[in-house]
Amino acid sequence: MKQTETEPSAASPAPATPPGTVLPATGAQSAPPAPAGRMPLFLLAGFGIVLVILAGITIMSRARARAELESDTLENLVPTVSVMQPKRTSAQIQLELPGNIMAFEEAPIYARVSGYLKHWLTDIGTHVVAGQPLAEIETPELDQELNQANAALAQANANLEIARISAERWQNLRKSDSVSQQDTDVKVATWHARAADVNAAEANVKRLTELTNFKMLAAPFPGIITIRTVDAGTLITAGSSREIFRLARIDPLRVYITLPQAYSQMVKTNDEAALAFSELPGQSFTGKVDRTAGAIDPISRTLLTEILVSNHDGKLFPGSHVMVRVNLATGVNPVVVPVNTLLFRNEQGMQVGLVDANGIVRLASVTVGRDYGTTVEIIQGLSETDNVIINPSDSLKPGIKVRMAKTETEAAKPAHE
Repeated sequence: MKQTETEPSAASPAPATPPGTVLPATGAQSAPPAPAGRMPLFLLAGFGIVLVILAGITIMSRARARAELESDTLENLVPTVSVMQPKRTSAQIQLELPGNIMAFEEAPIYARVSGYLKHWLTDIGTHVVAGQPLAEIETPELDQELNQANAALAQANANLEIARISAERWQNLRKSDSVSQQDTDVKVATWHARAADVNAAEANVKRLTELTNFKMLAAPFPGIITIRTVDAGTLITAGSSREIFRLARIDPLRVYITLPQAYSQMVKTNDEAALAFSELPGQSFTGKVDRTAGAIDPISRTLLTEILVSNHDGKLFPGSHVMVRVNLATGVNPVVVPVNTLLFRNEQGMQVGLVDANGIVRLASVTVGRDYGTTVEIIQGLSETDNVIINPSDSLKPGIKVRMAKTETEAAKPAHE
């Protein structure tokens, strides 16, 4: 039998209500009290959420660090190269070369006759004109030889006259058959022989007379005396290697330079040249190219070039050293790059490494022109906008990616600028 709910008995004591507890409304049951020593559920849920957030942050940080490490590793694997852009040169180049000044004409004066120097009429530094006497030589032996030759000529003329008379007389006697034909022919032949003796004597006299003209040494051309080697009374021997004077024509002067083979096709007649002397600071002299040797010296690989310079005032001296500056027209204006940008490979020849806008390397074959030492001309294969790799490694290959360092705006200037 189902028990029915009954009112609590008055005798049953009511449960104690803790102080401050709000009693529920009438007719509702009160919630069971929480067990002692347990954490509320909402705190546990919050703590779990925090743990999940911290774990997510840790995982994301590690993933980000791993990605950054991979990026840095990949970036470090890309090599860094220094690049520069070629510089275009002008169509005219200027060369400065050492030169030697020589007299336009220079001749040593030797004695043609033997004797003693009677006196000299000019000394070193004397300006002379063509034909001016320089010195006089006493020639007693020559004078006696000339006297002897004149006497021999007179004797030959006398013998000729005797032979002529005899020949004519025998020719007349032959007409009357008074003498034989053979004797007549002998007389005529003797006449002709004596005539030849006269001619020989006259030639000898003329030779000795011409030699006497060399007793007076004369200047063969206008110039200046640069050497005098004898004094009055010195014995002079004809045909010896001892020069008496040296004469130099110093207006104009010849300047010789050796032009490198690379410029041999550029020099032209009448090209102007500027001359500078260390002993004449601040002064410049102008000359013109007169001629070239027309052949390259096989030892030095240079072209001998002659420049004429006026010397009216005599400031310039033969034998001086001079720096010559010449302007040569190249006809083209190639680009110039440092020599440390070149790669030489047997299969492809001379090449340079280039970097495009995307950092990709390519190799370009180039044609090299003149070598200036630290720089070279590139006639074909490069432009001013190319990024050329400086000091490329031998293992450089096309297609690899590189990172460009700070670009040099100008290539090193060539030696002639």
